[in-house]
Amino acid sequence: MLVLKEKAAGSAVRLGITLGAVVFAALGVGNTASAAPEMRVSGLVSTHKYHVALEREFYKSLADKTGIKINYNPLDVLGVSMKDTLRLARVGTFDLVESTAGEASRDDPFLEGLDLIGVSPSLGTLKTAVDAYREVFSKRVEEKFNVKVMTLWPYGPQVFYCKKPISGFADFKGLKVRTYTPSMSALIEAVGGTPVALSFKEVYPGLQRGVADCAITSPTSGNTGNWPEVTTHYFPLGISWSVNGHFMNLDTWNKFSADKKATLTAAFKDVEGKFWDLARNNTGDADSCNTGGECKNFKKFNLTLVKPSDADKALLAKASAESVLPTWAESCKKTNADCVTIWNETVGKARGFTIK
Repeated sequence: MLVLKEKAAGSAVRLGITLGAVVFAALGVGNTASAAPEMRVSGLVSTHKYHVALEREFYKSLADKTGIKINYNPLDVLGVSMKDTLRLARVGTFDLVESTAGEASRDDPFLEGLDLIGVSPSLGTLKTAVDAYREVFSKRVEEKFNVKVMTLWPYGPQVFYCKKPISGFADFKGLKVRTYTPSMSALIEAVGGTPVALSFKEVYPGLQRGVADCAITSPTSGNTGNWPEVTTHYFPLGISWSVNGHFMNLDTWNKFSADKKATLTAAFKDVEGKFWDLARNNTGDADSCNTGGECKNFKKFNLTLVKPSDADKALLAKASAESVLPTWAESCKKTNADCVTIWNETVGKARGFTIK
């Protein structure tokens, strides 16, 4: 049975888990995550309508298939920040969470090795990188967060929405740019901008109030989040992919039978493929909708399209090699002495990169 504890959009939401309960659970008070067959699930941000629709349908099917009672809500409905999701899964506040590797990398830089700026320019090359890093990534999150990786998939290319006229990276000097990963911040600093850390829900008002001049997200997420209402220019130079995943608390996982584990593994493998398909199929339509072109599945806006030039692509490659990768390596080695060696032997080998 799937249990949803949210009311219609725009109305007050009565949470199954209050912020106070989250705090108590983090302290180990009243934690009943082991009460199988029931799972408390924190999902995606509700404005990502196609992803949330897929996730909601998946959990309904999973509940029917397994007999597990699934208490599911989108992340923002629960009042939880993305950067906290793996921490909350670790202590058992949630049995299953959706999280972004880049956000979690603020706790452990190793995780961002999955999707570093400039390393994977296409979905195909990203899939190669993810496949190469999946085993070491999975081992790391088990050790650091007591969770099992159930899926890994991308939102889509991470591009720029700006409220000031730009013609490319040359105009980023002095601009305040919303970032959400350390490597994004390194890139923005390399092109002369100032990174501003904002959660997704903070971006729209942040752009309105001038806290940020530009913001980074995918074509689809920016569109469904109505960012074109508070921006004027659209610069679709994909710098990374915002790799996300579903992560299950290991204590919860270990309570299931072998048969149940097999059913869960197969179901999550199937839905992972569907999330990859969303990134593959929706990006072009969202690009067109954002810039006043033919529009099928998203809201139509009329942002000024800023086509990435060869100079922009060259600057991205230069910043990646000279700033992003070395900055990440220095940070990662502080928490894992073998970090660079592991990355070079996995993603680096698969993608033809070497960090020295």
